Amino acid sequence: MTDEEMAAVKDGVVLLPMTAGSVVLAYNLPGAPAELKLSREAYVGIFLGTITNWNDPKIASANPGAKLPDLKITPVTRSDGSGTTFVFTQHLSAVSDEWKKGPGTGKSVNFPVGVGGKGNPGVTALIKQTPGAIGYVEYGYAKQTNMPMAMLENKSGKYMKADLESERAALSSVELPADLRAWIPDPTAPGAYPIVTYTWLLAYKKYADPKIKDAFKGVVQYGLTEGQKFSEELGYIPLPENVVTAVTKALDQIS
Repeated sequence: MTDEEMAAVKDGVVLLPMTAGSVVLAYNLPGAPAELKLSREAYVGIFLGTITNWNDPKIASANPGAKLPDLKITPVTRSDGSGTTFVFTQHLSAVSDEWKKGPGTGKSVNFPVGVGGKGNPGVTALIKQTPGAIGYVEYGYAKQTNMPMAMLENKSGKYMKADLESERAALSSVELPADLRAWIPDPTAPGAYPIVTYTWLLAYKKYADPKIKDAFKGVVQYGLTEGQKFSEELGYIPLPENVVTAVTKALDQIS
């Protein structure tokens, strides 16, 4: 939430990071190499509509020896407003001035090309039924549906796949501020996967019913302790200890 959005909430707001995850580019490419690599120039160009075919030299150069098909690229985007779109377009804006000055960053933007699907399920379904398609989905969903995911070039010029190690490296690139709102639009760690974000619970600072307040805080405490153990199998990143400590402290603001 922005400062303005938070100021408009009568009972106050506290933002609680509860887990973190990555956004991946899942694709449907017959005959693709086992590990398809996309440079920053390539994946920005795909979603700008300046790279339109899978055998484009800007894709081929990162995949030497691979037989990329002469096939039209169909970008798949979200038709509904979403945090996934915000995180993805925030990253594109961080790595491309053309993107920043064009479609820009938002929960919903006017993509220059592509077809839209509703939610991660809609995007995934469109990718699976469209040879040549590529779209952005959250890693946990792509993992659960066994979608191939591209290796993306990071700020250090390395091609990284989304996994626990590369995601943790991305989180290490940012220090959580006092208000617990931290963005990582282009992580600086050499081993970082480039599109990683925290995800938050939005809570009131004041609850009229003490039973609701106590129940809610109990759920959060569980999520910060036992719940973290399920992160990896669900496709998310366990919170670093310092973040767990900061969120636990932030719970004291809720009355």
